[in-house]
Amino acid sequence: MKKVIAIVFLVALSGYAILQVFGEKDPDVGTQPGDKARDFELSTLAGGTAKLSEFEGKKVIVNFWATWCGPCRAEMPEMQKYHTENEDVVMLAVNLTDREPDLETVKEYVEEGGYTFPILLDEEGVFRHYQVMTMPSTFFIDSEGVISYMHLGPMTYELMEEQVGKMN
Repeated sequence: MKKVIAIVFLVALSGYAILQVFGEKDPDVGTQPGDKARDFELSTLAGGTAKLSEFEGKKVIVNFWATWCGPCRAEMPEMQKYHTENEDVVMLAVNLTDREPDLETVKEYVEEGGYTFPILLDEEGVFRHYQVMTMPSTFFIDSEGVISYMHLGPMTYELMEEQVGKMN
């Protein structure tokens, strides 16, 4: 029985690898610096929707986070300060809502922190398209919609200032 399970696992893994190499991909879209950022549209905590492509022409910071993530909690005040002082840069905080206990937890956390930047609700797993495996993960997207920098871990105000300064 162990051999059968091992063989099934190896066949599945091989199939996945083949799809990754030969599968249909959009050559202009990716997750690395220099790639066009994958578009997405998500509901916001405020009740509307936000679509990444709507912000083309502006510098955008897309941050993937969760309320239970300690490093995410540490960077949120820095993000708020940056957002308040840099109105020309769009800050999109994408909450991994499908990984939260419930939506009320997210609402309470945002209200208690006084965070005013848009909170997007990822209930569908958009984070997977960005290959997010570590939180927080942040993508700095230039005015042409191209990823200029990707940061893993909590950000500081200085890091945001430095990376946005490098974008066109």
